[in-house]
Amino acid sequence: MQVGMLTAPCRNETMDTIIDFAAGVGFDCLEIDVRPGSSHLSVEMDDAEAADIIASVRDAGLGISMLACYVDISDGDEQARANNRDFLRRAVQMAAANDIEVVGCLAGRPPAGMSREECIDEISAPFYREFCPEAADAGVKLAMENWFATNIMHLGHWEQIFEAVPDENFGLNFDPSHLFHQQIDYLHAVEVFADRIFHTHAKDTEVLEHKLRWYGNRDERSWWRYCIPGYGEIDWGVYIARLRDNGINGVLSIEHEDRALGREEGFEKGLNFLRIFA
Repeated sequence: MQVGMLTAPCRNETMDTIIDFAAGVGFDCLEIDVRPGSSHLSVEMDDAEAADIIASVRDAGLGISMLACYVDISDGDEQARANNRDFLRRAVQMAAANDIEVVGCLAGRPPAGMSREECIDEISAPFYREFCPEAADAGVKLAMENWFATNIMHLGHWEQIFEAVPDENFGLNFDPSHLFHQQIDYLHAVEVFADRIFHTHAKDTEVLEHKLRWYGNRDERSWWRYCIPGYGEIDWGVYIARLRDNGINGVLSIEHEDRALGREEGFEKGLNFLRIFA
């Protein structure tokens, strides 16, 4: 498998800075954050500028695993919701124009007063039923990150949204860390949803046992934290083998949210660890 990095922690840096680091330490590819405000590549840039930046990544020998546009398509504010959906459309157009197969997205977050199940049925699924054919016509797959704060918190929600939106180009950016701290079986999830996994995030979860025994598991985030692969509880050798055994042999994209390690330090340590298995 290839090892890549999500550029979100570098959103204020130029692409040249990111390329120098990523190529220098030996990454295979980039998952590029294209949300508005990103300095290195943004859906707000014109087509020619975006094409030049993407070409500079490839010229340096790096692949592009995905364009990441993690915006809330079910925002409770109607204008913000419309803007975010437009940003996602622009990301798909940018991907199509530059031969990038996958765009990362979200299932949306439930507005106040609405359950996740209601939001899937009434807002998210209707949007994606309309949008998936548009993306398919452009040759682009949509990969939702399974962030637990969104509408696809658990596997029942995954099942619900895929039943409502059966399009073949609608799937997952699979992140085991969001399942682990909920005590959801991330290995079984790979087997059940293998045909929906278009991209994977490499992020680990550390369980702070002393805090868990003190606060209990209802205290949100006090007893666990995200960390760089190899510093938490996920069994990466078994997980990567399970991906491969189910026909998934693409990219492990490191998402750096480890407050204990610096930006470059964390990315490099994660890369070196994953190379053991990938």
